[in-house]
Amino acid sequence: MAEPRRRRWLSTMTALGVLVPVAAFVIYSSFQIGEVECEVCIAFDGREVCRTVTGASEEEALRAAIDNACALLAGGVTDTIRCSRTRPVRAECRPAGGV
Repeated sequence: MAEPRRRRWLSTMTALGVLVPVAAFVIYSSFQIGEVECEVCIAFDGREVCRTVTGASEEEALRAAIDNACALLAGGVTDTIRCSRTRPVRAECRPAGGV
């Protein structure tokens, strides 16, 4: 009887040893604030939407804001590609948390 109990304990400790660091990384990453905040407005197929995104760099934040806006405007892969290649109506970047 002691053997199954020991295996269960080892399995539990192994699972915790793997899950706790993964959960800690996810939580830590979610609290990271980006360096740059970009607001992008995209006009596509007669509709316009604006999105604000933070990122580690201006390029990353701009790309993420464009992709985020196009996700709301486009339907399907072809439209999404066309939308992501559309020049933004407005694109403003500033340090994150700054004025």
